[in-house]
Amino acid sequence: MQFQFNSDSSVMGTENVAERIEAQVRHKLERFEDRLTRLEVHVSDENGRKGGGDDKACTIEARPRSGKPLGVTAHAADVDSAARQAATTLAQRLDRHFGKAERHGHDPRPDKVM
Repeated sequence: MQFQFNSDSSVMGTENVAERIEAQVRHKLERFEDRLTRLEVHVSDENGRKGGGDDKACTIEARPRSGKPLGVTAHAADVDSAARQAATTLAQRLDRHFGKAERHGHDPRPDKVM
């Protein structure tokens, strides 16, 4: 699975932010690794230097091997918390996405064959 990290200049001022966020997102989504081709993570500070509560945003887009991309966005006071929240939400969405695909497969069951 390919991992792409993007951020604005105000977020990159912290130590190894890209490595920290990649590690926590990969850890949270590792059970889906064989079903995804790419993860794109975008972090930003919506207020810039002005500050404010919950002004850090993290958007994660997952690209399943089959199907359309899924994306989520979370806001928090710091980028690590925003990334953790976004990864948790994305894991829930991927559970539903892949669960539906398994439940609604088109392989006929013996009792359903016409």
